[in-house]
Order: sequence, then C-alpha cells, then structure tokens
Amino acid sequence: MKIHEFQAKQILKNYGVTVPEGTEVRSADQAYEVAKKMGRHVVVKAQIHAGGRGKAGGVKIAKTPEEAREIAATILGKKLVTIQTGPDGQLVKRLLVEETLPIARELYLGIVIDRASASPVFMASSAGGMEIEKVAEETPELILKETIRPGFGLQAFQARKLAFGLGIPAASIAQAADFMMTLYKAFEASDASLAEINPFVLTTDGRLLALDAKMNFDDNALYRHKDIHALRDLDEEDPLEVEASKYNLNYIKLDGTVGCMVNGAGLAMATMDIIKYAGGSPANFLDVGGGANAEQVRHAFEILLSDKNVKAVLINIFGGILRCDVLATGVVEAAKTLGIKVPVVVRLEGTNVQEGQRILKDSGLNFTVANGMKDAAEKVVALAK
Repeated sequence: MKIHEFQAKQILKNYGVTVPEGTEVRSADQAYEVAKKMGRHVVVKAQIHAGGRGKAGGVKIAKTPEEAREIAATILGKKLVTIQTGPDGQLVKRLLVEETLPIARELYLGIVIDRASASPVFMASSAGGMEIEKVAEETPELILKETIRPGFGLQAFQARKLAFGLGIPAASIAQAADFMMTLYKAFEASDASLAEINPFVLTTDGRLLALDAKMNFDDNALYRHKDIHALRDLDEEDPLEVEASKYNLNYIKLDGTVGCMVNGAGLAMATMDIIKYAGGSPANFLDVGGGANAEQVRHAFEILLSDKNVKAVLINIFGGILRCDVLATGVVEAAKTLGIKVPVVVRLEGTNVQEGQRILKDSGLNFTVANGMKDAAEKVVALAK
C-alpha cells in the first residue's frame, strides 16, 4: 500500500525523524491561510502517488500567501503527467504547503527489502534530488549500501559509515547517524517495504531534514497497523484493482488485450510470458489464489470483463486446493450472468479436471478448451486479434 508524502512525513515525525513544518490542504483558500500563518516563503506540493512531480509542474515556491493561493488554484484539479503516472496522468486533489529551507546539500536515503539477501538494505547517495533509478544506471558508484541483519537493526557503525561516505561535515556526522537509525526504526516498526527520503537535505545552518518522503507498506502486515491502513487513498488506485481487493483477489491492470485468470503468482507470470511468446500482450495479472471459491471466481471474471481493452480471455488453472470443478462452476455462472461477448479459452489441469471440463461442455456456452499452455496461448492470441 502506498501513501501520500504528507502522511509519510507524519509517520516519520512520530518516530522522531526531522521533517519541515507543513500542512495538508484541499483548497486554494486553505493554502492561503496556511502560508499566511507561516509568515514566510512556502512550497506548494501536489500530493499524488507518483514521483517526478516537480518536473511536471506540481511543486512550486510561493513568496506570499496570495501567490500560494494562486499556485494552489492552478495545481488543484489538474492532471499531473510524470514518469510514474503514465500518459493518463493523475488528478491532484490534495496539496502540501510547507516551509522552505536554506539548502546547502541534497542527498538521498532509502531502505528497501533485498530479496536476494532476504534482508533490508539501507542505501545512501550524494546524488540527492535525482531519480535514483537514473543514478543507479549512470553512476552506480554513487550509491552506498549497508545490509541490515534482521533482528539487529541498523547499527551505529553502519550509519556513521554511510554518513562519512556521503561527505557530511564532521560536525553533523552524529546527527546524520541518529537520523538514519531513527529512519530505520520507523521503517521496521511500521512494517514498511520502502522508505525513501529524496532529497535528504543539509541546511546552511547545519540541520538535517527529510525534504521529501515516500513510504510503501506490506499489505500482509496492515492488520497490525489499522492507523496506517486508514490512510489508504482509493482515488489514487486503479478502480478495478480496488474492486479486486474487496474479494481478496490479486489484480494488476496492464495495457494488453488478453485477460488472464490464473491461480498462483508463478503460474500468472508464466502465463503472461507465454502470451507474449505467442505474439500477444496480457491485459492484466489476475491471481484468484489457491483457495478461491465459485463466488470469488465469478467476481474475478466480472473484473476481467470490465476492462474494455480485453478482446479475449485465457483461464489457466492448475487444480490443487482450487479444484477444477469449482473454477468451472464459477466461470459458467459469471458467463451466464454477464452475457460475455469476448472469446474465452480455458486450460484446466489437476484435481477434478474431467468434471471441470464436463461442466464447461454442458454449459451450452462457447468456451474454447485448450490442450496445454502453448496451445492455450496460441488460441487466445489468435482470437484476440
């Protein structure tokens, strides 16, 4: 789950991470009032779940309260198109009005889960304010890394090593190390999967603050953090993905034409790969899971068909916990209810496969039954075209 910058900063502040003074607003008049109360220059920042806001015109400095109101009126209701939103952009409904700072240096801090080492990794770079992906591609030597042993946390010597590596002045080393260790505590305690400060700034008067903040959280741990779960902004998510989450379905919208319904993430990836190999393009990743029932399958089918880009559907199921007959029953119910108009290719293997195929055959509906994944992919791609 993702949250907004102002929300991430509040969480970090609760753990003792230093952040600039700022307030979330939802109207131009509110922006005026906040800027007036601060009594100094402010920065008005669009709040969307995407990076690259500054380049897209979503971050601007206001020298007066009146200017803050004008900028807010310009940004609110605007669709920002950044490198992370895609061409459709994201509608701005919230702003963060924040104090400006006398910046001496812009740095980068980030914590992610490294799957290879099965551990969190703390990253730091002197190239703050830049897209970290670009830094990794062009100047990877500028990214410093410290692997964190689970159960031990970020150690003081690791934090000092990173601080020295960033070239932070000797007088600020202890402050920087404390900042990093506090950031890691917030990351760990909130079950985050990502915590990123870009830029992490050193001011001309020697302070260290999180000028920007981004946090993502492990969905499977949100039951332990009801306060964080309450921060979820459904306006920032794809409507079909939101609908899928109501039924515990794993759905991610893509830009192809072949809808995919599978059970298991590994099978989902293999199915998308073989569709590409056959010359097609998947329209989604939809995993109904190992223990889905007929009702969940019906909802999954409804979600698939709600995507107007879907020209054909491939149902690729290996019956283990989710039996083939249960899957077939759900598919038939959904097909009859929805009156499907796109071709559907079905490949079933595993528990009760013969019963599942019989249910499909006796349904009176025009399903195309495939023999194996290769045959299924070739048939669905041909039908989609």
